[in-house]
Amino acid sequence: MDRHIRVPFDEKQAKELKSGDYVYLTGTIYTARDAAHKRMYEALEKGEELPFDIHNNIIYYMGPSPAREGRPIGSAGPTTASRMDKYAPALLDLGQRGMIGKGKRTEGVRQAIIRNNAVYFAAVGGAGALLSKSIMSSEIIAYEDLGTEAVRKLEVKEFPVIVVIDSDGNNLYETAIKEYIG
Repeated sequence: MDRHIRVPFDEKQAKELKSGDYVYLTGTIYTARDAAHKRMYEALEKGEELPFDIHNNIIYYMGPSPAREGRPIGSAGPTTASRMDKYAPALLDLGQRGMIGKGKRTEGVRQAIIRNNAVYFAAVGGAGALLSKSIMSSEIIAYEDLGTEAVRKLEVKEFPVIVVIDSDGNNLYETAIKEYIG
């Protein structure tokens, strides 16, 4: 099913999304990869604030290439989500509503998604140039010294993703294999 949602989005909206749904996101999302996740996790351990309000927000696991002239961002494809699995449950427990990446997640992340009524979306790997066309603006808001891994605030319009793990724990990677074999 195709769905169009404004982000950030709430628990009720997350519960309506089902594994396999095509979703088009419009609004604000944030980017963070390995190094930024490590810093955010360390900040939480020290009792410090995160660089943005994580409640009901989405983190896109992405490190962009430099912007071309006249564009807010360069190629903006997803990175492998499992590299953030060590940090994701703690952020989900703080109210993070969604993540965008590519690839499988651990059982610990799946359980945190269920526990917090969150969603794991996938963006198509290898389609970074195409995905960047849905990004209207990009602003570094934290950890500028990390370069492409700095935390960015993105304004997106009709950003295409697919629900991989829904708030009930249904996993498209598992169900698709069963349907294909079955």
